[in-house]
Amino acid sequence: MIIEKVNSPGDLKQMSMNELNDLACEMRDLIIKKVNTTGGHLGPNLGIIETTIAMHYVFESPKDKIIYDVSHQCYPHKILTGRKECFTDCDKYYKYSGYTAPEESCHDIYKVGHTSTSVSLALGTAKARDLKNEKGNVIALIGDGSLSGGEAYEGFNNAACFNGNLIIVVNDNDMSIAQNQGGLYKNLKLLRETAGKSQLNFFKTLGFDYIYVDEGNNIEEMINVFKKVKDINHPIVVHVKTQKGHGLKCAIENKEMFHWIMPSTLDDENNLNVTNSNIQNIQTYNSITTDFILNKAKDDKTVVAITPATPGAYGFNYEFRQTLGEQYIDVGIAEEHAVAYASSLAKSGAKPFLAVLSSFIQRTYDQLSQDLCLNNSPVSLLIYWGAITNADATHAGVFDIPLISNIPNMVYLAPSTKEEYIAMLEYAYKQKNHPLAIRVPFGEIISSGKPDNTDYSILNKFKVTHEGENLAIIGIGNFYHLGEKVAKILKEKHNINATIINPRFITGVDVELLENLKVNHNLVITLEDGVIDGGFGEKITRFYGNSNMKVLNFGAKKEFTDRVPLDELYSRYHLTCDDIIKDVLKFISVCV
Repeated sequence: MIIEKVNSPGDLKQMSMNELNDLACEMRDLIIKKVNTTGGHLGPNLGIIETTIAMHYVFESPKDKIIYDVSHQCYPHKILTGRKECFTDCDKYYKYSGYTAPEESCHDIYKVGHTSTSVSLALGTAKARDLKNEKGNVIALIGDGSLSGGEAYEGFNNAACFNGNLIIVVNDNDMSIAQNQGGLYKNLKLLRETAGKSQLNFFKTLGFDYIYVDEGNNIEEMINVFKKVKDINHPIVVHVKTQKGHGLKCAIENKEMFHWIMPSTLDDENNLNVTNSNIQNIQTYNSITTDFILNKAKDDKTVVAITPATPGAYGFNYEFRQTLGEQYIDVGIAEEHAVAYASSLAKSGAKPFLAVLSSFIQRTYDQLSQDLCLNNSPVSLLIYWGAITNADATHAGVFDIPLISNIPNMVYLAPSTKEEYIAMLEYAYKQKNHPLAIRVPFGEIISSGKPDNTDYSILNKFKVTHEGENLAIIGIGNFYHLGEKVAKILKEKHNINATIINPRFITGVDVELLENLKVNHNLVITLEDGVIDGGFGEKITRFYGNSNMKVLNFGAKKEFTDRVPLDELYSRYHLTCDDIIKDVLKFISVCV
């Protein structure tokens, strides 16, 4: 196999064109096999193999800096830069991250998992190179929808004025995660149709030198182009047409479905014909959300569902989008714009439901604060994947509570059951008094079997689900049920009758309830599925700060974790039932 000869990018330079093409085929097979085993990004990586081979054939990494956008297109790069074992040896499939990671290799310049950053990062890298009077090329690879993000526009605008070597490779596969959205992509389409010759050229308008390549999946063609731009003394855009999912029929025919796949997706022939509209109808929190929005939108034309280019994460499948029609809005990978846009919609009388992943809402703090909360617009924010998980460092879902819950006027709700979630959605739809966010429960549906008749307009009213004494357990959202389990064990094994509280409101405290606990309680513990620092539990601790009440906060430490098994994290954070109970008993024994 050709792959056996490749241990570093320099090895490519000794190969013939036939060998390079054979290498591309081998790499494609390795990526398909690996991703089908572990799950991960498939289509983006298959489409960039030839361009990556050509890039490493011409340039001299790590002297020449290659900077990836999102970096879910970096698998071919990893194979060629000393990490092929992660693809050739099934026992080492999980050794390396799915994103660029400098701790893995000197060929990775930045740890990147969010979008639209590559041009900004590359520009800074190039400027520092020149300030230090060093040599070398700086190459940014951007595409797969990343051009729609605000930082990409800012980076391009600034980079166009740079007076030095900067090569921006625009990987144009006519897709984001789902269909591309936005006026820029109309221009990209025009440039593809005219082989880059149209006078209407976004990149030239900014002042960039520009080259169009129609065969981005042709290694020889890409090598010739990269040779032309190597060591160039000014910024240039190399606009490359590629095919997402190249070399895998099902990934080409259904680009959205095969952008990212679950393990064993390709094992079953039936999966290859699955579309986003015929997935088995199993109720999930996603389906509850889509059913709710569709039902409201049918009779109320002011209801709109908004997503920043990640519809699949919330179950906003093709059928859902087609049914909503003009009441569905994909703003592209532009969370900041999405928040401001939703705020203006709500302020003008519409009823927007904006769905965003926890790790992506981090990009919107200024818009949440100024455009949304300062204007007190009644937007309904749905925050998905907010939880302690085994995700990579760039997709942690533990920071949304401190980010969202400490902004004035915001109301952040955390349902613990299906029934509570439905009731909160109803409240979100009807209320007009403030911005409202719901932390969509993470995991399988939990049902109480009883309708939730709570009046959520009475803010910060906690619910006592079991009256006890001495010890109170407050479990928020996902972790309310952990609190119930802890209370049950304490009662059965240690004869401790704990009060159990479901707060539901993250953004405030129930002053009356917390004051009443002082009468016959001396310890409160809080459980939250997120980082403790600045989180919900600290609000309780602060409330009791000038009293004799003791508080123990349980949650995640303030740290970045990278693919750490969930059981290991729970153990590290003392979030197992046994650990929580040991800490409680130890505290009680010390106090006694």
